[in-house]
Amino acid sequence: MFGAARCPVGPREQRWIEESTAWLLAEFGPEVLLRPPVLPTAEYFPGPFDGSVAQIGELVGRICGYFGVDPGGLLVEVEPYDPQADLLVAELGLTERSSGAAGHFRIEHGRPVVAIDQEQAARPVSLVATIAHELGHVRLLAERRIERGRSDGEPLTDLLTVFFGFGVFNANSAFTRTAEDGRISRRRLGYLTQEAYGYALACYAQLRGEGRPSWAAHLDTNPRGYLRQGLRFLRRHPLGFTL
Repeated sequence: MFGAARCPVGPREQRWIEESTAWLLAEFGPEVLLRPPVLPTAEYFPGPFDGSVAQIGELVGRICGYFGVDPGGLLVEVEPYDPQADLLVAELGLTERSSGAAGHFRIEHGRPVVAIDQEQAARPVSLVATIAHELGHVRLLAERRIERGRSDGEPLTDLLTVFFGFGVFNANSAFTRTAEDGRISRRRLGYLTQEAYGYALACYAQLRGEGRPSWAAHLDTNPRGYLRQGLRFLRRHPLGFTL
C-alpha cells in the first residue's frame, strides 16, 4: 500500500509542512518540541469524565497548562448539546456526516474567548483535539504571531497541535467512521488530512530523534500508516533543519 520512500503528501503540501514546522520551531523553541507528547491515557487525563459543562471547563484548564496559556485570562464558553438532532437522524435511519470545526475562537474586549460544542463530549479524543486547536489560536492569534485571515491560518493551527504534543488526538480525529444500530456516522474534524497529520508527525518524530516512536501505538490505523510512511521517506530525505 505504501511506497518504500514516497512521501504521504504531495510536494506542495510537503514543503508547507516542513517550512511551517521550521517556523514553529523558531517561534516557540525546541523545549516545547522535546517535551513528552500528550497521550489518551489516565496519566494525562485521570478520573472519570461525564461531559458536563463544568468538567469541560476543567479540561480546558488542564490543557492550557500544556500550551502555556493562562486559563485565568481566557473566557470559556460551552455551547449546550441538543440531542434532538441526533434523535432525528436515528429515527430516519440516516447516515450522519459532519465536518469542520467543533469549537470557535474570538477576541472580545481584548480577551481571548474559546467556545466548545458540548456535543464533542461524547467523543473525548475529539473533544481534546478541538480544545487543542482553539488554544492554538490563542498562541497564534491572541499573541499576534500571525495575522487574522491568513490563508493557511487554520491548517497552521492544526499543525501547531502536533508541535505542542497533541498530534495523536488531532490525527485520530481528522476522520472517524462509526456504525451503530445500522446507522453510519462519518465525521471530519479540523483542516489537515490524515496523510498530512502522518507526515507532520513524522517530521515531529525525526526532530525528536525518534526512529520508532512508542507513542505511535496510540494512533489509529490510517494515521499510524502514514506516519510510518513519512518516517521511511525522511530516512532517505532528511529535513533541512534540526533542533
